[in-house]
Amino acid sequence: MSMFSEILISFALVVSGIFGFVGSYGLVKLKNTLQRLHAPTKATTLGVGGVLIASMIFFYAETGHISVHELLITLFLFLTAPITANFIAKTYMAQNLRKTDLPESGGDYGWSIYDNAPEEREISEGTPRA
Repeated sequence: MSMFSEILISFALVVSGIFGFVGSYGLVKLKNTLQRLHAPTKATTLGVGGVLIASMIFFYAETGHISVHELLITLFLFLTAPITANFIAKTYMAQNLRKTDLPESGGDYGWSIYDNAPEEREISEGTPRA
């Protein structure tokens, strides 16, 4: 393995370790749930992503082939972390905030955890749809 690939691998591992540490520290030190939610999602995406990049570089330097496994894991993390964070934030809002605590959404549908879509509202109120 060349010195350049070892430096790249070391850099990716150090950066991912820093993100993991900052995410863990933020999870412990931040005060409320929505603040705490931000730290581990970033640590997961960037911290684990750095380890996966280091692994991809290592296996490419050793075998000359790109490992598809790490690419699939990275894709899975990049897709699931924001969706999970969104669900946790909506659950927190539904349990701890009233509709009057939130600003106007500015859209046709309002806040999805409090309002139904206009079509569903018409059906639930017994008004016929056009």
